[in-house]
Amino acid sequence: MDVFSLGEMVIDFLPGDGDGVYIRNAGGAPANMAIAAARNELDVGFCGKVGDDDFGLFLQQTLRENKVRILCPERSKEAITTMAFVTLQPDGERSFTFCRKPGADMLLTKAEVKKEDVQNTAVLHAGSCSLSKGPEVEATEYALALADEMGKLVSFDVNYRNLMWDDDIEAARAAVLKILPHVDLLKISQEEAPMLGGEENLPSVMAQYGISVLVMTLGSKGARCYFDGSSFTAGVPDVKRVDTTGAGDAFWGTFIATLLRGGVRKTGELTESALRKAVDYGNVAGTLCVQKKGALNSLPTLAEIEAFLSGS
Repeated sequence: MDVFSLGEMVIDFLPGDGDGVYIRNAGGAPANMAIAAARNELDVGFCGKVGDDDFGLFLQQTLRENKVRILCPERSKEAITTMAFVTLQPDGERSFTFCRKPGADMLLTKAEVKKEDVQNTAVLHAGSCSLSKGPEVEATEYALALADEMGKLVSFDVNYRNLMWDDDIEAARAAVLKILPHVDLLKISQEEAPMLGGEENLPSVMAQYGISVLVMTLGSKGARCYFDGSSFTAGVPDVKRVDTTGAGDAFWGTFIATLLRGGVRKTGELTESALRKAVDYGNVAGTLCVQKKGALNSLPTLAEIEAFLSGS
């Protein structure tokens, strides 16, 4: 297995083509990232509570259509714990309203993270959007620590949602800092950078926690990659700003896939040239996701990315 992605799932209700029309997408960062990686021709597994309600069945179908293996129990009455209602603002930016379904038993637990799955993967990925209070924290900590101990590449996406943390940003920050010693590849958005003390503090965070690569996404301006004591910024083609979800996950799934397809399996194999290619491919993936105005089934394939880069 190339990538093992784990975490909680989110349902996005996106603005459709008319007033009051919404497009329903089951996913969330871990599932989106898993699908993005799989659509880049990798062997991918996803571990999250996938249930038998209508949302869960939709996600199961989407995962299977994209050849993503489901690596935890599927039988749960309602396994979707958080809903995100996305509104497009007049300036083109998005705003989110979250609501949460009750039921702590819906969250991923440590017992559902199988040691053999971690052993059999090259990259283990998780995200703090899933790192909610409760058993999910323990499960995420366990998986990342286990992967680190086994010498796997560990990927983490810093993402703060106030509802998941009862507006307790300090608890969220503490949970993220606790797992950072296990992380090799860290993704953070420019909006989330204050979680780690701001953009100017990112190099010192990397040094303190032994993080090999940190990528900060800049929205429509591309991404900045910190590596080996320096950084570089890569932009994206100009695109019309439309509402979307999954662009960041498309970026990261493609970023990881590009590294793996380039032969990177250990931190010692990371080079600036490999990272520049991964960032460029990730930027194109995010751009194409925005153009398609959607997630999951609209996450770009490797063929689409390469066609875009070749101008065909």
